[in-house]
Order: sequence, then structure tokens, then C-alpha cells
Amino acid sequence: MKRGRFAPTPSGDMHLGNAKIALLSWLQMRAAGGVFILRIEDIDIQRSKPEITERILEDLRWLGLDWDEGPGTDPAGGPYWQSQRGSYYEEALRKLQEAGRLYPCYCSRAELLAVAGAPHGLSSEGAPYPGTCRSLSLEERQEREARKTPSLRFAIGNEPVRFLDGIFGPQSFPPGSGGDFVVRRADGMYSYQLAVTVDDALMGITDVLRGGDLLDSTPRQLELYTALGYTPPAFAHAPLLLGEDGRRLAKRHGDLGLASLRAAGTRPEAVIGWLAYISGLIDRFEPVAAVELISGFSLDYVSREPFILKPAHLQQLLTCH
Repeated sequence: MKRGRFAPTPSGDMHLGNAKIALLSWLQMRAAGGVFILRIEDIDIQRSKPEITERILEDLRWLGLDWDEGPGTDPAGGPYWQSQRGSYYEEALRKLQEAGRLYPCYCSRAELLAVAGAPHGLSSEGAPYPGTCRSLSLEERQEREARKTPSLRFAIGNEPVRFLDGIFGPQSFPPGSGGDFVVRRADGMYSYQLAVTVDDALMGITDVLRGGDLLDSTPRQLELYTALGYTPPAFAHAPLLLGEDGRRLAKRHGDLGLASLRAAGTRPEAVIGWLAYISGLIDRFEPVAAVELISGFSLDYVSREPFILKPAHLQQLLTCH
């Protein structure tokens, strides 16, 4: 049976871009008769807020997007909060250490930028890591550790990474893309790359549908799947909803939160219909319930182009009754 998930980070309220991914993920599982899981990615406890989690749950219920496993359900597959799953991540690190795939890194962000220049490429840390600490001798590591607590990096392989994306088709990344990446920070926090891989594997996720901004995270995660002996899921990356400046939605684009739309009297069917329209699932904007989109849903229908959100589009939602 197929198993998919929506995994929001409760550091900010849900907006239309988040809702698009939630809807497509939900439809993929409902159309396949699969299991839809809601997981809260609150591993960054300093930025994550419990009250935001509650608002996310409220927004999803308002949209008509229910879940089979997650907060409020039987915890057999949980816990469903990353902040409660540290023991799983630590066990994964132990396996990677035994396999010789981890090494301590003493580089600061400033040092890396000074070596590699301006941020670019795959690295969520900024510039791709140049491998500075990978070949340090034992004496060099001891000397540096006396001055600084290291992070842990995963040593990526020397082969290209290829996979078939469910929306964008065949993908290929050259060997070493992005450089070795951090799996545990110096402050002890586990990285997104490690946590999401471990969680998806242990929760039996067969299909991951997420935003296109995470497409270049996939080769890193596939390397982790292989190193940990996990079977990877099928990946699909949906184009983002962008602001007029061509950048992903953020506070600078105004209040596009679902809570604000709801407070303005917007119907959930209007939001679902609009998201379905811009995603290529229906040929015109009209109110529709999420359950009405299940029959005949296919990733083949999902548009590959990002959508530029303009004030006129928001006005469409606000005036749709």
C-alpha cells in the first residue's frame, strides 16, 4: 500500500504555497487508496512553536485534508513530531559512523564562504563544502577539537545520482554535487537531510511529494538511504508558488496565510479550486471540494511551471462566494 506524507515546519503559519503541496500530497494518496501521514518537522525547537502547529492542523481540517496517521491518531507509527524522534536519528548516526561515512568538521560558515565565495549550488549551508576537514589527521583533529566543538559531516560518494521525478522526469546530478553535508550541527541539532530521510524510511513512506525547492536535496537523501540500507521512496517535486518578484512566497509578499483568508470569509472550496486550477488539475477556477478532485487525479496533470501570484489572483479568492 502506498504511503505519503505532508511534513510542515511550525515556524510560520500556512500560506497558499504550503496548501498547494498539502493538497497535491493528499490527492496522490487518496487517489491511490493509500495512507496519508501528517508529520510535524519541529526539529528546530527554537523556531518551532506549538501554537503554530495547532493552527496548521486547523487549516488542514478547514481545507478538508484529513490524515490517517499523525497528531490526534493512533500513535503506533509515531511519534509524529521530529522533536521527539532524536533516538532514531542518533541510531542512524551510529550506523553511518560504523560505515565510515561521517567525520568531524571544525569549519565555520565564515571560513567556508571565504574559501568558496558567494553561496550557490546545492548547499543549504551556503557554498558547497570544499572538503577541508575530510582528510585531517588524528593530531589535527585533536588540536582543533581542543578549540571548537565540531559538527558531523556525511562523506558523499563518487558516483552520479540519478532518479526519476514524478513531475519533472529524469534527473541526474554529477558526482560530489554540493559537497559533503552536515548531519549534526555543532550545537547537537540534527540536520533536515538526516531527519527527513530517517523519518520517511521508518514511517514506510513510499511516495514523497514536496516543493520544487527541495529537488536538489534529493541526491543527498538518496545517498543517505543507500548508506543506511533503506529503500528510497519515489519522489515528485511540485513547482512553487512565487511572488511577483519571482521569489518563493514569504512575509514580504503580504499576508497570504490561510487563517487570514478564512477570517475574510473565503470558502475552503474557493481555495481548493484555485489551487487545483493553478496546479493544472482543472481548466478553470471554480469552487470545488478536495474530495471531488480525487477521481482521476494523476501527477501527469500537474503543471511543471511555477505560478506567479499577483494581487489580482488574491482578489479572485477574496471575492469568490
